[in-house]
Amino acid sequence: MKIHHLLCASLLAASGFSSVHAADEVTAMSDMVRASGCFSCHSVTEKIVGPAFQSVSAKYAGDKDAVANLMQSVRNGSVGKWSSRVAMPAHPSLSNDDLKKLVTWVLAQKP
Repeated sequence: MKIHHLLCASLLAASGFSSVHAADEVTAMSDMVRASGCFSCHSVTEKIVGPAFQSVSAKYAGDKDAVANLMQSVRNGSVGKWSSRVAMPAHPSLSNDDLKKLVTWVLAQKP
C-alpha cells in the first residue's frame, strides 16, 4: 500500500499538486473519489461498468481540452463515449474546485 501512496503522491506532484503535503493529498483524493461514488463503476486499472481511469487518461492524452470536457461529463453525466449504453450519472453536487481536482487525478492515472 505504501508503494501505491508514493506513486499517487508522485502523480499528484506531477499534476501540480503540492508535494509538501502529498500524503495528505493522496488521502484526500482517495476520500473524494470514494465519496463521489466513482469506484462504484470505475477502477484505476480495470473496466467495471465504466472505463478504467488509466483508459480515460490514455484516451484524452494530448487533448488540451480534456480537463474541461471531462469536468462537463462528470458534472452533467454522459452516455455513449465508450461505446456503451450505460449512462454515467451526473454529479452536480461537486464543487468546481473538487471536480477539477478529481478530473486532474483521473488524467494522471497513466497505464
